[in-house]
Amino acid sequence: MNQKRYSGVAMLLHWTIAIAVIANWRIADSAEGLPDAERAAVMANHMALGIVILVLTLARLAWRIAKKPPPFAASVKPWEARLAHITHVVFYALLIGLPLGGWLATSFYGRGIGMWGLFAVPALPVAADENLGHSIFEAHATAGTAMLALIVLHTLGALKHTLVDRDGNLFRMLPFGTSKV
Repeated sequence: MNQKRYSGVAMLLHWTIAIAVIANWRIADSAEGLPDAERAAVMANHMALGIVILVLTLARLAWRIAKKPPPFAASVKPWEARLAHITHVVFYALLIGLPLGGWLATSFYGRGIGMWGLFAVPALPVAADENLGHSIFEAHATAGTAMLALIVLHTLGALKHTLVDRDGNLFRMLPFGTSKV
């Protein structure tokens, strides 16, 4: 394998998902403390964007399976490569699990997810159980916090490789710069 960067499709999906996740966190955070009607409107955007993130993540995962990522620079230590692999697996689990959990919790309230008035994603076929829906929403919030911690870890790793190691690994996911693979 002589490629030094991820493909343009992989880069586009990576950065689109990253921006969408940060935006979705901010949307959910902005709903805190709002009156119920306003909170519901804000959270409708959060849920719709969550479904978009799910679809984009499934596309990204399919692309990653079909087109293997470029190798790390030779200077990357085995423990760093292993940590990167674990981080990516956990990212995918959260990027799929968070939207599915939100959809499931919403379904326990007997509701589907409106997609900005364009169409609706129907509720999953589960019996109404608001207590279970609430519990899943609580787990969803905890997993969202874990996602934020993982984003910080991922960003710190990219900064370490860029500013300390200067190995060019960050440029594997950017269309510019020099990757030292």
